[in-house]
Amino acid sequence: MASHPIVHLEIPAHDVEAAGKFYAEVFGWKLDLDQMYNYLQFQSEGGPSGAFVQVSEAMESGHPGYQPGKIMVYIADDNMESTLAKIESLGGKVLMPKTEIPHVGWFGIFADPTGNHVALFRGMSGQG
Repeated sequence: MASHPIVHLEIPAHDVEAAGKFYAEVFGWKLDLDQMYNYLQFQSEGGPSGAFVQVSEAMESGHPGYQPGKIMVYIADDNMESTLAKIESLGGKVLMPKTEIPHVGWFGIFADPTGNHVALFRGMSGQG
């Protein structure tokens, strides 16, 4: 069975720069703004990477949007279509099918039977 580590987290914020500064000062996280996606990425030593994302309503693409208190967890997965089908067979719901992030990889979002939103991710070079 393939490994499915947590590889990325997205933390919603009303002010991503202020949120990034807060966490960088508290925990020493390194920050890097990806201007192509306006995405303030962080790297925590020994842990998964992530980003601070702008709080938003659901986007036209069907993405569930970013809301305060709803951190998105990304799990590495190398067979997303199969995993999403399995999720649905076990009572989960696919919120966004496998979707390409240009030059980065693919992701899909599902709700577990409790209603938690979780994402799958596969990078261009393979998992995570």
